[in-house]
Amino acid sequence: QVQLVESGGGLVQAGESLTLSCAASGRFSWYVMGWYRQAQGKQRDVVATVTPGGTTNYADSVKGRFTISRDNTKNTMYLQMNSLKPEDTGVFYCYLRGANDYWGQGTQVTVSS
Repeated sequence: QVQLVESGGGLVQAGESLTLSCAASGRFSWYVMGWYRQAQGKQRDVVATVTPGGTTNYADSVKGRFTISRDNTKNTMYLQMNSLKPEDTGVFYCYLRGANDYWGQGTQVTVSS
């Protein structure tokens, strides 16, 4: 059973940066990982994904500002978020696509204007 634990969320002002981390129990190097965001009252949408080989994809709204990465030796995935905007506010979830879909509990990111 895979467990994912996010950390690093918080309250920041527009233009500032945050780095989110997702620690996975067990080995995760074989799996696609990603970050999703859910704003209040809205559906959960993909922010960025990274394959086992390191290929990344980003939502258009975060391209050039966010960077997803993974350290397979530490079973940890990261999301570096720069130039944050108020519309980035939401709960960020870590995701792993394995035999099943696995989700973390989420971490709140709030960006004030």
